[in-house]
Amino acid sequence: MYLMFLDTSFIIALEDADDQNHNNAILYWRRFKKKPCKLVTTSYVFDETVTLLKKRLGFAKAAEVGKRLLESSLVEMVHISQEDFIKGWEMFLKHKDKGYSLTDCTSFLIMEKMCINEALTFDE
Repeated sequence: MYLMFLDTSFIIALEDADDQNHNNAILYWRRFKKKPCKLVTTSYVFDETVTLLKKRLGFAKAAEVGKRLLESSLVEMVHISQEDFIKGWEMFLKHKDKGYSLTDCTSFLIMEKMCINEALTFDE
């Protein structure tokens, strides 16, 4: 089965009608749903997503989206291990000029480990 990584920026854009990428997120989501594929995300992306949604749209929306992500058969949640945390931290320190967050670095590691080449994201 084809795997795609699901990133915070995409989820936020899909859920927040005021997000600058909302319309594009809806278009991409409609295309995605036609493909036989599974979305992969991480516990760090989940945390980042519900935290930002709570800040932007309130607790109820954050809880609703979090529940959908956790219960969806389309989404595989990967929990960041201690080893991946350390590797992500090392990558974060090594690439200080790139502007990556620690969550970004752990996401890159998981994508590499799972041979995922495509992400639903609006990050550059």
